[in-house]
Amino acid sequence: MHDFRIKSGRLHCEGVALEALARERGTPLYVYSQHTITDHFQKLDRALADLPDHLVCYAMKANSNAAVLRLLANLGGGFDIVSAGELYRVVRAGGDPRRCVFAGVGKREEEIRYALEQGIYSFNVESAPEIGRINKVAVALGRRAPIAIRINPNVEAGTHAKITTGTYENKFGIAIEDVAAVYARAARLPGIRIRGVQMHIGSQITSVAPFVKAVKKALPLVKKLQALYNIEFFSIGGGIGIVYDPALESATPGWWRRNPKARTWLTPRRYAENIVPLLAPLGLRVLIEPGRFIVGNAGVLVTQVQYVKSTPEKTFVIVDAGMNDLIRPIFYDSYHQIVPLRKTRGTLVADVVGPICESGDYFAKGRRLAAVREGDYLALLSAGAYGFVMASNYNSRPLAAEVLVNGTRHAVVRERQTQADLVRGESLAEWLK
Repeated sequence: MHDFRIKSGRLHCEGVALEALARERGTPLYVYSQHTITDHFQKLDRALADLPDHLVCYAMKANSNAAVLRLLANLGGGFDIVSAGELYRVVRAGGDPRRCVFAGVGKREEEIRYALEQGIYSFNVESAPEIGRINKVAVALGRRAPIAIRINPNVEAGTHAKITTGTYENKFGIAIEDVAAVYARAARLPGIRIRGVQMHIGSQITSVAPFVKAVKKALPLVKKLQALYNIEFFSIGGGIGIVYDPALESATPGWWRRNPKARTWLTPRRYAENIVPLLAPLGLRVLIEPGRFIVGNAGVLVTQVQYVKSTPEKTFVIVDAGMNDLIRPIFYDSYHQIVPLRKTRGTLVADVVGPICESGDYFAKGRRLAAVREGDYLALLSAGAYGFVMASNYNSRPLAAEVLVNGTRHAVVRERQTQADLVRGESLAEWLK
């Protein structure tokens, strides 16, 4: 599952003790396991081996650090991007634009132009007006833009409302009943090359049933498009969920086999066993766009306890990380397991809160935790996806540092911001000088 384990009473990332790392590099601190990222990518890639022409396109919105991108590019991965900035990051990290698919509902003209100039594999088109814009830009450049229309299959993924994308209540894609007509119009445009078809129904999906339902619903349309336009690929999106609770136990030897809940969790093998038989007869290239599955359990956010505050109502463990560092708990009602970096005695029930001036600045409420005191370090597990990438400078707080661990080695792959960085680019209006 991942490479965060307790050894000799200390929490380690691979061969590095996190407490020593926190003392050396400061907190808040994001720490990523290279082996975990590699292992998760390769497990998924191997599970799809019966689809000889497949490509795992990492959804880099989950974690866009350059070191993570380089690692996945070295492993042969493609990339699912949603902005020109993400494409720039891929190119800068040594990734291949020809293995990139560009999604997103609001692509600007300059983004489309940049993507065409870089030679991306395909645009995942979200609306009919977007096709018109892509055609306009492509014609101006003297090119034909490769596209795949994102079909909205109207399948409920059974996940959090804010990360469901495959129903008609969402802004994404084109209703499956309307897609054939949109393809027909696109086929007549001089700047458009129809290359494939795409869908994505949501994120953090922990059952294979929604994926199966969506693929089965899309297959008749995919076969029709294959016959009409000789499409070369079908992208089934991402969304494979991970274990958040309890994450640490999942790393102990034999735990997976002993825990009856594990029999129902979505694994690459279970996913492939249900999906591959549906897709193999098509003879098309199959793309999959996972993000969280690859990096989610590969990262932790390390934070230091500043105060333990008791009131007549409850106890607060106040830490130096805040909602600006990890917004998932307040934004998605998300659970992150919280553990000390060294073994302690006893427990307490507390809210774990940050220093931000918002009542929503919390990581846990009424949680039973290992007893901690001022100066102790805690790790928020499973923070490798949608952690640092959603961080902000709210309350003028510098962004945390990021560290990548490889065995017993570690490297700072993003320096901690300074106070000078906070105001970089700002200037006074001339009349205020």
